[in-house]
Amino acid sequence: MFIRLNKAQPYALAAFRVVVGFLFACHGAASLFGVLGGDSVPSATWPGWYAAVIQLVGGTLVALGLGTRVAAFVASGSMAYAYFEVHQREALFPLQNGGEASAMFCWAFLLIVFTGPGALAADGLFSSRGGSAHDAGRPREKASAVTV
Repeated sequence: MFIRLNKAQPYALAAFRVVVGFLFACHGAASLFGVLGGDSVPSATWPGWYAAVIQLVGGTLVALGLGTRVAAFVASGSMAYAYFEVHQREALFPLQNGGEASAMFCWAFLLIVFTGPGALAADGLFSSRGGSAHDAGRPREKASAVTV
């Protein structure tokens, strides 16, 4: 059973990446354009407008699997900033200060930084090895030792 789960792991990571990226992009679109039940943030206001741009662009890049690790790192950092600078001032714990989404997005994107995009990512189209993003998770063959 675990062998089947291990074979499906890159696809599960891809599904996780797409869902997290899409939800993050939706937050950005809501803040920038006032769609999806959100209120738009005035242009170039700190930090709300810049956070919304990071959410829209970063979420889209992560969902597509394009520049995944860099985009996820920036998105994770922006959510850490949001949690510590905006939410934690109200109370210590996320349930008390309304920072659950910021904390969850922060850790979800940090996980993507370390696991990579999984299968079916646009990063695989531009891989220097010519392989797919699915191959990126496989261990490489060890080079033979060179003695001098």
